[in-house]
Amino acid sequence: MVKAFDFPANLTWLNTQEPLTLEMLKGHVVLLDFWTYCCINCIHVLNDLKYLEEKYKDQPFIVIGIHSPKFKNERDLDNIKSAIARYEIYHPVLADTYMVLWREYGINVWPSFILIDVEGNVIGTTSGEGQRTILDTAIKQSLDEGKRTGKIAKEKISIVSDISYDSILKFPGKLAIDSTNDILFVSDSNHNRILAIKLEEKDIGKILFTIGNGKDGFKDGNFEEVNFNKPQGMIFHENTLFIADTGNHAIRLIDLAKKSVKTIAGTGKQGFKRNYDGAALSVSLSSPWDLALHEHYLYIAMAGIHQIWRMNLKDNTIQNYAGSGKEDIIDAKLKDAALAQPSGLSYDPSKNRLYFADSEVSALRYIDIGKGLVKSLIGKGLFVFGLKNGEFDNALLQHPLGVDVEGDTIYIADTYNHAIRIANLKTNEIGNLIYRPKKGVCKIGDENCDVLPLFEPNDVLSYNGKLYIADTNNHLIRVFDFNKKNLSDLYLLS
Repeated sequence: MVKAFDFPANLTWLNTQEPLTLEMLKGHVVLLDFWTYCCINCIHVLNDLKYLEEKYKDQPFIVIGIHSPKFKNERDLDNIKSAIARYEIYHPVLADTYMVLWREYGINVWPSFILIDVEGNVIGTTSGEGQRTILDTAIKQSLDEGKRTGKIAKEKISIVSDISYDSILKFPGKLAIDSTNDILFVSDSNHNRILAIKLEEKDIGKILFTIGNGKDGFKDGNFEEVNFNKPQGMIFHENTLFIADTGNHAIRLIDLAKKSVKTIAGTGKQGFKRNYDGAALSVSLSSPWDLALHEHYLYIAMAGIHQIWRMNLKDNTIQNYAGSGKEDIIDAKLKDAALAQPSGLSYDPSKNRLYFADSEVSALRYIDIGKGLVKSLIGKGLFVFGLKNGEFDNALLQHPLGVDVEGDTIYIADTYNHAIRIANLKTNEIGNLIYRPKKGVCKIGDENCDVLPLFEPNDVLSYNGKLYIADTNNHLIRVFDFNKKNLSDLYLLS
């Protein structure tokens, strides 16, 4: 048997009231989950962990998240705390900021799991999605062995989760606009609902109605009874709102006239198919994150399998459209190209291009729909990121999640840089529109502290001389006025 490595004393614990040691956990079966909060696969396995935690809630079994960051931004403790709240994680998390435990255990992929028995021995390792049954079996066997030998803890350790947020909006994800009626739609993701907001003068937004009862679930019906699960991307068209219901792995259609919601694609369960062409309701999707519309085709950023899919709204069929499913940045013909967790879409009718934020390769890319090609404007690879302006060839982003194209300008929610960037398609250069100053102590008279900085913005939408921003971790919608050159909050009235 190999003894487990104890937790380094100089690392920070989150979501627990006190630091933990293996000695404190003696007699418990412990599952270590090595994760990083940008990773879609890590997000997917959280449902497996919640299942195991619930199944063994009355037994001395505990999950500990070992947060091992990929991006520089993910080293920040405030950012990790927001991720814990956003993904509703209730177990303790150790911030392995500089990958100490990662290296000691020889981990090389997210997510990875280490199972430790009641005597502190490593009894198994595995990685990737789809490990629920393997983990469940091993946990049960280890608990049974602990009972047989009498070395199991008589009482389960009490750990209290202490990270949560509550506000009018809770981690708002994406935006859409009904330009005829000046109505802004907001996916209020962690409240599992969609808000319809009438835009008024002086950056005031009146909440006209809410779609969804706020409960996490998967149910069609009228606005009051329908359930969503962490909805994200939306697109409005002719009194219809299409929704990427990310947590339900489904596409929903909202009929605003009839005030009803129905599912038009997906089964409600996560799927793994990368090659499909058939009925939209007969296939399981994988974390659809954003949407775009062109003619009768609905384009879907399928973040979970690193592809873009396309749904034919005339005959209700769906197919994989761009990306082989390999996670990488490779420009090529549609099916040969490689994408990496596409998370934001915007269609440009003047060029017949679909622009997308390819988050895991920190890239701005597009599909030439007429030629059937994927091309990159900014982005070098899975581990090349930063904040650098100038020519596209040398520029850097950090895990962008949102894009909006307007003429020769692309606005980018450069999420992990806490910034809004502007890409100029005429000059092939990028610059900053809004940039978060370095964190630190504010001093009197410091203009950098006059306005609340952005905190991992997830989406941008240009409309009527203003840029609307889903300032996700601040739980706000922000408004940048291009004429006044100022940033303000959208004040919501119910």
